[in-house]
Amino acid sequence: MKPARYAWRLLRAGPLRLDGGSMFGVVPRVLWSRDVPYDDQGRIEVAHNCLLLQRPDDPARIVIETGSGNKFDEKSRRIFGLSDFWLADALAEAGCRCEEVTHAIVTHLHFDHAGGLTHRDSGGEAVPTFPNATVYVQRREWDDALVNNSVMTRTYLRENLEPIRDQVRLIESPLPFPPGYHPRRDEPPMTSPESRMTEILPGIRVLAVPGHTWGQQAVLFTDEQNRTVVFPSDLLPTAHHVGAAYNMAYDVEPYTSTVTRRWFLEAAVANDWLLVLDHEPGNPCQRVKADGKGWFKLEEVSGS
Repeated sequence: MKPARYAWRLLRAGPLRLDGGSMFGVVPRVLWSRDVPYDDQGRIEVAHNCLLLQRPDDPARIVIETGSGNKFDEKSRRIFGLSDFWLADALAEAGCRCEEVTHAIVTHLHFDHAGGLTHRDSGGEAVPTFPNATVYVQRREWDDALVNNSVMTRTYLRENLEPIRDQVRLIESPLPFPPGYHPRRDEPPMTSPESRMTEILPGIRVLAVPGHTWGQQAVLFTDEQNRTVVFPSDLLPTAHHVGAAYNMAYDVEPYTSTVTRRWFLEAAVANDWLLVLDHEPGNPCQRVKADGKGWFKLEEVSGS
């Protein structure tokens, strides 16, 4: 059977500014700043890239990722360079009301990915943004979020989690390596990425890509042009993070991110995946090519 095919639209859910040093981890500023400008506070501008999926003659409306939302106070908004524009506004521009969203898939539950799952009502209480949607997340990610297992102290926020408890569907995708096993940096998993994918909706699969968090997942689907579109989350947040050492200080296990990035990029080349990068402020649509030096490079392509 042919896979279900989706029309999709990139939703730009407002800007975000994050510390450049934290975004590039052990990579020195003298290297990353050649291509990435930073402001007088050392912050770089990134994006909240989300996707809206639908099929012809199907009422389902599917959102992948939700951005930071609109609940932050003024001090936090200044720190992170947030604007008033958020996912609900981007959906409205696309002609979709929040009540029409039937499924919301989040790669992980950090505030800049799951914040848009809730918003404040007229009484100031955090309530679900998508009251009629099922929310999909890996079980490990949900469990870690509830107890704040992170290198950051305020990224798993209860106001993003508690209001959606009854909407959550927990996924348990196979891991690339057995628990407790420590692979070599260039060691591939014994099983293929395809064998570890979990179909959560017709033609939409998720794949465990640990490193940034233990429960992070990538999302894959087939579009109307018969392309396999992959949303890799913070495994590859921008086009400048393709290098082996380009992990973030926010990663719970930077070494694991490097191992995961290698086998993921190999699979992207072998399967001609079209990547949509979650924080890329330029063109987030990229294809992966071998660089002829034992690693990989990205090439911009047109999107949806």
